[in-house]
Amino acid sequence: MMLSTKKKNDVLKDLALLIADESAEIIAANQKDLEKAGDLDPTLVDRLKVDEKKVKGMVASVNEVIGLEDPEGQVLSAYDHPNGMKVENRVVPFGKILIIYESRPDVTIEAAVSAFKSGNKILLKGGKEARQSNLVLVALWQKALAQNGVATDYVEYLDIDRATTQKLLAENTHNLDLIIPRGGEGLINYIKQTTSVPLMISGRGNNFVYVDENTDFEMAIDIILNGKSRLSVCNAIDKVLFNKNIPELASKLSNLVTRAEAIGLDIHGDKNVIALDKKIKACNVEDLMPQEFLSEKILFAEVDSLDEAIATINKYAGGHSAVIVTTNKDTATKFQYQVDCAAVYHNASSRFTDGGQFGFGAEIAISTQKLHFRGPVGLAQLVSNKWFISGDGQTRN
Repeated sequence: MMLSTKKKNDVLKDLALLIADESAEIIAANQKDLEKAGDLDPTLVDRLKVDEKKVKGMVASVNEVIGLEDPEGQVLSAYDHPNGMKVENRVVPFGKILIIYESRPDVTIEAAVSAFKSGNKILLKGGKEARQSNLVLVALWQKALAQNGVATDYVEYLDIDRATTQKLLAENTHNLDLIIPRGGEGLINYIKQTTSVPLMISGRGNNFVYVDENTDFEMAIDIILNGKSRLSVCNAIDKVLFNKNIPELASKLSNLVTRAEAIGLDIHGDKNVIALDKKIKACNVEDLMPQEFLSEKILFAEVDSLDEAIATINKYAGGHSAVIVTTNKDTATKFQYQVDCAAVYHNASSRFTDGGQFGFGAEIAISTQKLHFRGPVGLAQLVSNKWFISGDGQTRN
């Protein structure tokens, strides 16, 4: 039976209060995870850490979702058949969703908030590095559900080993309708090969900026550096392509390199940009182009034209986000239509590819595939549709 919007929001209101009230317990549990992190990659440690700001962000996400429209049960279309039947197409949940994710405890709140309000049940399989944090957060979920007389199986945590996880994936022991893997390509490929359950892929970043010949270069610098303002996120910038016809490119590039070095970036480049600025490191461009860095590394390269920039991005990017910096609107329009990414920006930072920034309140993933949805996935995207037909005995001739 479908939960009412009021009931869902009552659960979420209690959850927000519980997260705020138990802030110290959440941070203490996270500290235990951090103490065990050892030689974990610094970008994963950044994703793992929960402080007061992160807790407040979780609360804000829950409160924002409370204010969003509930998609479940909405009528997408209605048709009165000539024989008297009423034919409606309505929004329905997927059913039961499994999300497998690494390091980020805030996903335990944000993913489940989106899934719950859209009417789904969700199983959470977090990484062992965030186990203590996740167990505390799921306990708060369970308390909020129970306080409102809602079955606690709407949000469950799978504290299981690798062998049990493999069996779950291979045999679909939990009757899953959808799996969302959030992590590196190794995790995603492993799940693809192991299960027959439909997947929504939250893939890699490897995002590009193209700086056009007609450009405000100061704006380009700001957008590029903002794209590296946080290194551990999938909407960070890894590659920058410069049109070779940018006026005074050498002096402009030198200014960018100086400012990039000042914030600790590790700048690599192809032979053409190195010829313009010797401070840029030589590298094997073909090796670096397909890589998502998740680090201080950034690659600069020169292109002959807009068409070459589009072709390069479509060949190497992860399908996540791409940016063009140009004063020419026609050029921007061509770029945005032809670049094959979920989010394409004109004169704005890729760091905005985020459910919260797009008005979703919270996101469960950023989908880099074309079906069923693309880009940030919130409650309005965690649904399917079903045909409801009502008659009074009609049969077809």
